[in-house]
Amino acid sequence: MTEPSSSAPRPEPVQHAQIWAESFAQVLGQIAGAAFPCAVVSESPADLAPAADGNLWIACACSGGLRGEMYLRLPAASTLRLAQIFMSEPTAPEAELTPDHRDATVELLRQVSGLVASSLKAGYGEVQLRLEPSAGAPSWAPSLMAWLRLGDDPAAPVATLEVGLSAALVAALRTEKPEAAKPAPSIAVPSSAATSSPAAAPVAPQDGSVKLDLLMDVELGVTLRFGRRRLLLREVLDLNPGSVVDLDRKVQEPVDVLLDGRLVARGEVVVMDGNYGLRVTEVAPAGGL
Repeated sequence: MTEPSSSAPRPEPVQHAQIWAESFAQVLGQIAGAAFPCAVVSESPADLAPAADGNLWIACACSGGLRGEMYLRLPAASTLRLAQIFMSEPTAPEAELTPDHRDATVELLRQVSGLVASSLKAGYGEVQLRLEPSAGAPSWAPSLMAWLRLGDDPAAPVATLEVGLSAALVAALRTEKPEAAKPAPSIAVPSSAATSSPAAAPVAPQDGSVKLDLLMDVELGVTLRFGRRRLLLREVLDLNPGSVVDLDRKVQEPVDVLLDGRLVARGEVVVMDGNYGLRVTEVAPAGGL
């Protein structure tokens, strides 16, 4: 993929999914030694199985010039097929999906994300994409979803991926690109006004001001996290009504406030008019808590 020029416009959220599709096409085309078309569809394909055990979930955190979260979900069959392509194995849909296959697919996705970051550089500057396998669906609800169909035949693709973008990432993609700082334009002042009050002097417009009004109506998912606990599969299967799961946090410790999966504050739980509430005691600085 040719890196766009520095004057390229920022992509809209749907175009962001198209960048991922083009990057997939390039990486898979290089591995397969032939063209490998990838298409974006805006509605869930009828042949895509719902989320289930065996799906590969990938959490992607965007930082740098573009901030937010997204996820990728691959059904087991798609994970296996992409791993076979990446590992130069023969096509065998009936083969067992092994941890090596999952690791190979994760590595493939990381190579694709490297091309995506290069494509985003023109509109956002340096962007870092950190991909990590996840145990399941993210805690935040996606604000925008798209699906990638990989292969020559859109009706019978080699693999299908579900992509979800957080509200924070969608808002960042839609935010107007700030222009580089420019010197204030010189304003000619008539000689008769030279001795007038400074308050009467014209004020130069401010360039690059942030238009927060564009973001005020964006809905964001807020989650309160009381603690976490990792369970073995057999422990999950043993759960029943009345079971108690110990968390990794004491009663007196503050509760985390997550905004689309990102820690933004901590506080203490209160009860107001019969409803749970949270009194914020600590707000995360720009770098996070």
